[in-house]
Amino acid sequence: MQSLDELLHPITPADFRRTYEGRKPLHIPAEDGAPKRALLDWNGFNRLLNQTSIWNAATLKMVANGEPILPEQYCVSARTQAGTVLQPSAAKVQSLMALGASVICGEVQALTPELQALSAVLGRTWAALVGANIYCSFSAVQAFRTHFDLHDVFAIQTEGEKTWRLYGNRADAPVAFPEDEPDLPAWFARTRGALMQEVRMRPGDVLYLPRGWYHDAITTGGDSLHVTLSVTPLYGRILFSLLENAAMQDPAFRAWLAPAAADDGRTLSAQLADLGQRLQALSALPEFRDEVAMAQERLILRPAGYALPTRSTISLFQPTGLAAPRITGPARVAIDWALAQPRFSLEDMIAAFDFVSEAAIRDAVAVAEQAGALKRIPWA
Repeated sequence: MQSLDELLHPITPADFRRTYEGRKPLHIPAEDGAPKRALLDWNGFNRLLNQTSIWNAATLKMVANGEPILPEQYCVSARTQAGTVLQPSAAKVQSLMALGASVICGEVQALTPELQALSAVLGRTWAALVGANIYCSFSAVQAFRTHFDLHDVFAIQTEGEKTWRLYGNRADAPVAFPEDEPDLPAWFARTRGALMQEVRMRPGDVLYLPRGWYHDAITTGGDSLHVTLSVTPLYGRILFSLLENAAMQDPAFRAWLAPAAADDGRTLSAQLADLGQRLQALSALPEFRDEVAMAQERLILRPAGYALPTRSTISLFQPTGLAAPRITGPARVAIDWALAQPRFSLEDMIAAFDFVSEAAIRDAVAVAEQAGALKRIPWA
């Protein structure tokens, strides 16, 4: 799947955004399940599991009847060239699966071309961090109890069937689970509301859940394999750290705060009002918008793109000392860096500023070269 259209078909992206995104769940039954179920079949999953050296106790987890299985029960200490590590034992994992335990493989978004392509599409569409997990479970066994997620979810059923139960309640834009609840599963069960809908997922089906939607799932009709992709864009909290970096360049934010006890706090109130206005002005600057854009770009998965034995060509540049035209947008940061170097390669620049779009960097370098601020030099 190379596009959002393919993932959502026959729902159009426009209909999805207008009716479902961030609002309510969407079940998309497969018209022709082949393209979507091809994301990962049993053979593909076995190939991943057989690469035993890529898994550890954090990326391969096991669950039975809603309870996590301790790593000590399915992992062994393995000697590697990098030292001793805790790795899942294929024999122990398969023994526990024979008893009905589920396997959850995490951080798989870059492990196959298909997963990588779909993850990149979702990341680019929502300027979001995208993670992918594989869930392998068996008939009439529930891996996770009722819960909600802190991100939007796209679940794609690729093998077997699974029944998802969706409940009536939804947490309001959650960013963390309650810390004051000693028994979180009981809290989820108590606050989930009445059963709203049961969705029977078959190969090629897609289920979208907005963050905060209470749900659980149980395998039905044999063994099941599905992939979930979590979509987590930035939210308002990021402004605090970005504004702090920008604000500390203003002496007003480095000045001592007036004592609250003096003159009934009038001086402090005026100082706080002034600082608030300065923050408002900072957040309205185009440069601050660019900072947010760069923070979003840092989240997006970029396929590695190796194509050996073909190797990249190197384009070497040198600043001439002439002024460059004003570059707007995030590429300005990269050009400012380039003009301060004795020389640099365009390829290294793109790698160093991977939070700026490659096209924007290439365009900015071309503008600076055309203006005479940069010149190409031979690779020695």
